[in-house]
Amino acid sequence: MTTAVCPGSFDPLTLGHLDVVRRASTMFDQVVVGVARNSSKASLLPVEERVALARAALSDLDGVRVEAVDGLLADFVRTVGAVAVVKGLRGGADFDAELPMALMNRHLSGVETVFVVGDQALAHIASSLVKDIARYGGPIDDLVPEGVAEAVRAALRGGDAG
Repeated sequence: MTTAVCPGSFDPLTLGHLDVVRRASTMFDQVVVGVARNSSKASLLPVEERVALARAALSDLDGVRVEAVDGLLADFVRTVGAVAVVKGLRGGADFDAELPMALMNRHLSGVETVFVVGDQALAHIASSLVKDIARYGGPIDDLVPEGVAEAVRAALRGGDAG
């Protein structure tokens, strides 16, 4: 059985992320979506909520599970027995950002990174843009899976449910 890890902060999870995970699930027997804490970014949503939202959005895919990543991705990859890391690319800037991480992860774990070209119709969707739009009251429901827009708006309101 081949296992791949599809890592990210998923803050918030977008339709672009789902597209990459779905594509990865056709290439590997098992895909572990690794929800990471990004030390260089302040998160809007707590990691536990990001894991729950991803589990709900991906519940229809056999062979896909979602786990929180604490620590180095290279250690997580070894722990789950992955043979590859899968990262989505929207364009050249994504490749430029991902290449050094792919090389370091290979150096640390021996695991290769597989780059998946995302659906061009979703290439404009980025978590940072989703958060910016939501901060100013713009519509994000068509950019994220069900339940995520409500979680983002609640977090921006300070966590209140109404």
